[in-house]
Amino acid sequence: MEGSTLLDSISFIGGGVMGEAMVQGLLSKKLLSSESITVGEPREERRKELEEKHGINVTAKNSEAAKACKILVLSVKPQDLDTVLAGLKGILQPEQMVMSIVAGARLSAISRGLSHGAIVRVMPNTPAQIGEGISVWTATPDVKQGQLNQARTILQALGKEIYVNDEKFLDMATAVSGTGPTYVFLVMEAMIDAAVHLGFPRHVAYQLVTETMRGSVMYAIKSGKHPAELRNMVTSPGGTSAAALYQLEKGSLRTVLSKAIWAAYERSRSLGEGKSPYVEKNDVAHA
Repeated sequence: MEGSTLLDSISFIGGGVMGEAMVQGLLSKKLLSSESITVGEPREERRKELEEKHGINVTAKNSEAAKACKILVLSVKPQDLDTVLAGLKGILQPEQMVMSIVAGARLSAISRGLSHGAIVRVMPNTPAQIGEGISVWTATPDVKQGQLNQARTILQALGKEIYVNDEKFLDMATAVSGTGPTYVFLVMEAMIDAAVHLGFPRHVAYQLVTETMRGSVMYAIKSGKHPAELRNMVTSPGGTSAAALYQLEKGSLRTVLSKAIWAAYERSRSLGEGKSPYVEKNDVAHA
């Protein structure tokens, strides 16, 4: 692959959970020194926390953070993005690359809001905090090959990454992998509560469920088999798995999960269209 993957300096606008996860990944992989990382964060207590924990540069002024880097990461909440873009519009240099992890934010909207061409859009997920994430990303034509390599290097510090040529896949990824940990955590919670209901102490229930989830995922990955094949392998006629699966199918588990993922997809698209994420369709219909 042509172009350098050597990182120079990077700044984050927003010092939240995912922003800090990226900082941790870059530092743990020794891709950057702490002196080369700056975070623009409005909350004083959060700035102090990040500075003391990671030894990085912090500032209350986003413009200062933007001027101190070759790569600028937008890691703010969707409802704050317009204000952030307005404050940074026109100050970026052509050689700078912008990487956005803001859910739903379109490349065109970010480019227009900043008056800047080189934009990378990423959908990471929360396991990135421990280097086990999966990020789906794309870029505008203005992003050069060397910058693409740098973006890939950053994302590989968070786990695995998949580049896509069409931005439409980012909204899909938001619903599947970006929101996906939420579905997994809910299933884990339900299984733990059920185990406690059976009579297990909660700490034992937690260990049983988390190790079962972890082991099952690792087994699926290493086997290379389709989940349906693995499920059939452990479902004996008239057995406990068959009895459990009957109730899950009777409760429309597949349909509910499909509807949940579709709802997340529609919400991601609505965020990109500038619609409020806080108003449900049913609320509008009954207003």
